[in-house]
Amino acid sequence: MKVVLIKDFEGYGTIGTVINVKDGFARNYLIPRGIALPATESNLRHVQSILSQKQRKLQKEKEKALALAKKLEGLVLEIKHQVGEKGKLYGSVTSTEIAKALAEKGFEIDRKKIILAKPIRDVGIHTVSIRLHPEVEVQIKVDVQPQE
Repeated sequence: MKVVLIKDFEGYGTIGTVINVKDGFARNYLIPRGIALPATESNLRHVQSILSQKQRKLQKEKEKALALAKKLEGLVLEIKHQVGEKGKLYGSVTSTEIAKALAEKGFEIDRKKIILAKPIRDVGIHTVSIRLHPEVEVQIKVDVQPQE
């Protein structure tokens, strides 16, 4: 039986792929679980419209991410933190603190999008990556200063 996948299914394909499977597998597993539909002409058109909508949505998200990346480029955040001997911080600067500092500057960015290569435990300027979109990543500087 030929079916068209409406969800990604590991080992078989991605959305929109037409595959040939045994009748029982299609009727008893793929179709009831909403993974596939019979490969009729109308179902193929339906899946193509879903794919085109998804593509447009991803393109809009990418454009928004590129615009935000342009605004963030060259940004230097100042974060004050308690410091012990030899310029070492008590604890470390976390992605939550960076997200809060970005929010104060007017940029609402989820802390999960902030990528720290290693924990920031020293005073000074550090480079931090922010992944705004799977294809858009921007670097900002974080200036950690001692708290008075």
